[in-house]
Amino acid sequence: MRIGELSRRTGVSIPTIKFYVREGLLPAGELTSPNQASYGETHEQRLRLIRALLDVGGLSVAAVREVILAIDDPDRSVHKLLGTVASGLVPRYDREPNAGMEDARKQVAALIAGRGWRVQPGNPASEALAVALAAVDEAGHGSFAGVLEAYADAAERVARADLGWVAHNLAREELVESVVVGTVIGDAIFSALRRMAQTDTSDRMYGQAT
Repeated sequence: MRIGELSRRTGVSIPTIKFYVREGLLPAGELTSPNQASYGETHEQRLRLIRALLDVGGLSVAAVREVILAIDDPDRSVHKLLGTVASGLVPRYDREPNAGMEDARKQVAALIAGRGWRVQPGNPASEALAVALAAVDEAGHGSFAGVLEAYADAAERVARADLGWVAHNLAREELVESVVVGTVIGDAIFSALRRMAQTDTSDRMYGQAT
């Protein structure tokens, strides 16, 4: 197909497609003449993945490039590939080193060790958790950390459901897209379910059924 048809099929403008090619996110089409190129289904699939990473995942162009390189690396295991994707989905926080952050990091390390999780030191998610724990402690609610184990129990069940859902995708690009969509949309779904469960529990504990 020509670039115009690729644009129509994916809803991505021609200038944007050319930008992705220049940035190394999308392979160039096969030249059929000095000023014409042909694109196939692999280009369409890759373009949809790029849009998922950018629009749904909120990744930067640089982060998307890292994911694309990981996909195209046949020596990269699926576990490491998914790790590259997950790393790009975790927010980064700039916090000055202080006693609160150090205590929070120790708390997170203890949680990881206690549960036997295979999470490497410096994992972006563990740092994000440490920032959250430090913030809640600074706000005077450090005792909230007492629910960490309950949260971790729920997180393990959700993670098993997540990975079970994406396991049916054998192609690496489909697997990555499923992780991005499942993680981002899954966060929204889980948050909504949590709010509903809180409403129900609050009514049962403190209110009257209506």
